[in-house]
Amino acid sequence: MFGVGPLATFFIIVVILIISGIKILKEYERAVVFRLGRMVGARGPGMVYVIPGIEKMVKMDLRTVTMDIPPQDVITRDNVSVKVNAVLYFRVLDPNRAVREVENYLFATSQLAQVTLRSVCGQGELDELLAEREKINTRIQEILDAQTDPWGIKVVLVELKHIDLPQEMQRAMAKQAEAERERRAKVIHAEGEFQASQKLADAAEVIGKQPMALQLRFLQSLVEVASEKNSTTIFPVPIDLLTPFLKKNDT
Repeated sequence: MFGVGPLATFFIIVVILIISGIKILKEYERAVVFRLGRMVGARGPGMVYVIPGIEKMVKMDLRTVTMDIPPQDVITRDNVSVKVNAVLYFRVLDPNRAVREVENYLFATSQLAQVTLRSVCGQGELDELLAEREKINTRIQEILDAQTDPWGIKVVLVELKHIDLPQEMQRAMAKQAEAERERRAKVIHAEGEFQASQKLADAAEVIGKQPMALQLRFLQSLVEVASEKNSTTIFPVPIDLLTPFLKKNDT
C-alpha cells in the first residue's frame, strides 16, 4: 500500500475547496455576497463562485410573495367593531437592500401590513369599508409601498378578503335592507299609479273632444265580453251613449 503524500493531500483539499465554492442559482434567485463582512453585491442567475472562507452568500428569491394578513380587530370611525383580513402581494426588487436594510424582510413586511390595515380601516366608517374597498386597497398599497421602498421591496397589490361583522350589526343591516326594498317598491307603485292617471286623463280629454270615441270603446268592450262565451251578459249602458242615436231619430 502506498500512502498519500502531503502534496497530493494538499491538492485534494484545494480541489474540494474550489468545487465547494461553485453555486448554481435559478433564474429567479440572486446571491448577495459578503466578503470579509463587506457587501460586494448580488450575483446570478446561473453559475456563480463564492470564495470559501472569505465570502459568504445569502440567497434571495425575486418571485412575487403572497402573504395572508391575519384578521385584525378594527374599530371604525362610527364605533363599530369588526374583524378585517386581507392578502398582500409583494416582491424583492433590490436584493442588496432587502438584506442590508432590514433583518427579516418577510416578518417586517407582515407586521407593517397588519398595522397599516388596522390604521386605514379605522379611519373610515362601516359603510365605506363595505362599499369602497377599491379605495381602501389603494390607500393601504400606497402606504406599504412607501414604507417598504427603502428595503428594496415593491408592494404589487393589496386586497381586502373578508369583513366580519357582529351578529347584532348583521341583523340591523338586514332590517335596513328590507326597509329600503319596501321603500323602493312603494315608490315604483306610486310612480306607476301616477303614470296611469296621466294616461287616463289624456284618454278622457280625447273622448271629450270626440264623443263617438266613447261609443266605439263601448262596442269594443262588447266584443271582448262576447268572446268569453257566457250564456248571459249584463252590461250597463250609459244614457250618454244613446244620445247620438236619439238625435239622429229626431232629425
